[in-house]
Amino acid sequence: MPPTSSYLVIGGSGFVGRHIVQQLLDRGDLVSVFDIVQRHHDVPFFSGDITDKDQVLSALKKSSTTCIIHTASPPAGLSDAALYYKVNVDGTNAVIAAAVEAGVRKLVFTSSAGVVFNGSNVINGDERLPFPKVPMDAYNDSKAKAEIAVLEANGKNGLLTVALRPAGIFGPGDRQVMSGLYQVYERGQTHFQIGDNTNLFDWTYVGNVAHAHLLAADKLDAPPPAPPLASLEKPATSVDDIPSLTPEEESLVNYYLPSIDLTTGHHRIPTCEARPLGPYINPPPNAEQIAAAFADPNPGPSNRPVIRTRFDALSEYSLSRSKLLDTSKSPLQVAGQVFFITNGEPCYFWDFPRLVWHHLDRYFPNQRKSRSYFVLPKAIGMAAASGSEWFGWLTGKQPTFTRFKVTFSCATRWHNIERARRVLGYEPQTGLEEGVKRMVEWWYTEYDAGNHKQAH
Repeated sequence: MPPTSSYLVIGGSGFVGRHIVQQLLDRGDLVSVFDIVQRHHDVPFFSGDITDKDQVLSALKKSSTTCIIHTASPPAGLSDAALYYKVNVDGTNAVIAAAVEAGVRKLVFTSSAGVVFNGSNVINGDERLPFPKVPMDAYNDSKAKAEIAVLEANGKNGLLTVALRPAGIFGPGDRQVMSGLYQVYERGQTHFQIGDNTNLFDWTYVGNVAHAHLLAADKLDAPPPAPPLASLEKPATSVDDIPSLTPEEESLVNYYLPSIDLTTGHHRIPTCEARPLGPYINPPPNAEQIAAAFADPNPGPSNRPVIRTRFDALSEYSLSRSKLLDTSKSPLQVAGQVFFITNGEPCYFWDFPRLVWHHLDRYFPNQRKSRSYFVLPKAIGMAAASGSEWFGWLTGKQPTFTRFKVTFSCATRWHNIERARRVLGYEPQTGLEEGVKRMVEWWYTEYDAGNHKQAH
């Protein structure tokens, strides 16, 4: 059966965009790319400026696009703030205008988990977190403004929109995180640490990010599990006026979610009906069934109850309050919503680079010396970073050690992905440890190939 959707991946030559293109190709979809540089030649390519609506519109019409996946953005960490606002804000507005004019049905936007980060800790943060009053940097501020424009465009001329907020993307094809970590490795600086390494941090494998984009695209036009409050005969003025959850909503929020154990491995939780048997003088009459149930490799869904308080984002009270704030849509639908996307495996910040360096040791077995960690407290790190920034300002050079980097490496930042798991059906496909292994293998292949090229 031929595919009925046609995808245009804006920024499809980039890191995340290329993985999305590949996953679309793998499942047999029609896909084209709009970008400024063509790095692959396996799909139709349209070269153009994202800020020029007419160029985007031309690509949409020529490719007969029904769904746009917009991943284009300058990388984080650049000093040119104007570039971020031009590409991320002006460019996204041009994409929206072109999509509305062309009658495109769906738009999936790649935002960032950093849009809610203000330098303070984010602990189990969910989609209710507000944007900071003072943005941390131009990259995340421009992403936030673009995200707002995308969500406000939901419903215009039939366009359905959604924004995804991935955190700490890494994997094969990454030339930012991996490059920086290798530079530290090459300089012999892997024993330095800023902060006490008790701050949990979210990383997300790029293949999981791409998978989430495809899920969002597929489910954008799925009907919401409940009619909007705007359809009520009498307008709701308080949470008490809102009907109870529909059976469809109940089925989304009240089944037990299993733990994410791609890296740690699966561990059964003993219950009264399935557990290892201890030393009994007189074993229970159904002892064999209890032991067999615990040993069953496919136990089926858990019957554990889902316990929520009114402060839980998916409690009936919170869902009703969300509906009251926006009567036109349900917080359990995809269209017009945002979703955090992570690996669901937050780890201590410095454990991630140390895992990367550990895998690099396999390729450079004699490069690193065994050293004790030199731990620099955050306060001292901030003072040193201030000095580095002042020196950079005086000399006109871009400082490599900044207060933002110290804040970034010392803050707790992990996010709640329950909404993505329940509404999008998102489950990470590749664990943190396997993802790092794949990234380092890819990087070394590129590194080795580069060295051979120079030798010849």
